[in-house]
Amino acid sequence: MNSISANLNIMVKAAEKASKILIRDFGELEKLQVSAKGPSDFVTNSDKKVEKIIIEELIKSRKKFSVISEEIGTINNSDKDNIWIIDPIDGTTNFLHGVPHFAISIALMSKNEIVSGLVFDPIKNEMFYAEKNNGAFFNNKRIRVSKKKKIEECLFGTGGKNETNFNLNTRKSGSAALDMAYVGSGRYDGYFQKNLNIWDIAAGIIIVKEAGGKINDIMYSVDKEIKILAGSNSIYDKMLEKLTNF
Repeated sequence: MNSISANLNIMVKAAEKASKILIRDFGELEKLQVSAKGPSDFVTNSDKKVEKIIIEELIKSRKKFSVISEEIGTINNSDKDNIWIIDPIDGTTNFLHGVPHFAISIALMSKNEIVSGLVFDPIKNEMFYAEKNNGAFFNNKRIRVSKKKKIEECLFGTGGKNETNFNLNTRKSGSAALDMAYVGSGRYDGYFQKNLNIWDIAAGIIIVKEAGGKINDIMYSVDKEIKILAGSNSIYDKMLEKLTNF
């Protein structure tokens, strides 16, 4: 791995350890798919197991840091300036249905700013990560946002229940974390979604920024739903023009 901070190294190790459970459970799920009982309890259980491993690994190395995580909520430790933000399985509906498109998302917020983040897709073995002022990477290769100039040639990620009659070429993949990572790596040219939680997008925010992309101003809050707009510099404003009533 290119030179990364101790904190990011801890995040990588935690994600890799937790992913082993996730890959194993996903294999089990495929057997459960066909049973009448259905796998939803099993998925809730996976979510909690993965979360527990991630939190244990992070806290083992940084005992004082606080935690915000999807399942467990907020853990206030003595250091409230440094907060791990965790989504153990971003894309649980995909996971539940045996669709191999979901990710572990871990970010570190320091004094109300996201300073490092990683999004790990264990099934495809794809890891996206970034640190403030240190660039964004995909499996150790430097990534940049897309260079496309014409909006009609672009592909945008989105999600949620909103109908997207914005005259944009869109995809709904079911994982906000991966959508953001895909913007950072130039697979998507932009991404827009409403009603998100901080853990869905925290890691993606730093990945897009460090890959040279642009993001709307976001108030980081645990109890507020967040609207996100992300894109390459050349496409961001053109995307906003199309999203007049978004």
